[in-house]
Amino acid sequence: MTTAGQLRDRITIQKMGSGEDSWGTPLPTDWQEYAKVWANFRHLTGTESIRSGADTSIVKASVRVRFRKDIDASMRVQHLGFTYDIEAVLPDDRRVFMDLICKRVT
Repeated sequence: MTTAGQLRDRITIQKMGSGEDSWGTPLPTDWQEYAKVWANFRHLTGTESIRSGADTSIVKASVRVRFRKDIDASMRVQHLGFTYDIEAVLPDDRRVFMDLICKRVT
């Protein structure tokens, strides 16, 4: 069980902004800061492969944060200058914490 004292890493959660053109058509904009929260950030795995002739590195991470209802897999996490896409949001049984399963591809 994670305690609040183990949430030592400050992360930024971002979501894709949205806007409208002059006709009212939705337009995606850049990523915008949604929340800054404390987390327990752990790297799970790292692999390297070759994609389209270029070396590719894939890093998986688990980010444990306090439970929130407003975070989903369309968002991303920034930590120490790196950006990770959220692949899954897994709340614990008691809804005290939740794990964000993230991936960074470089």
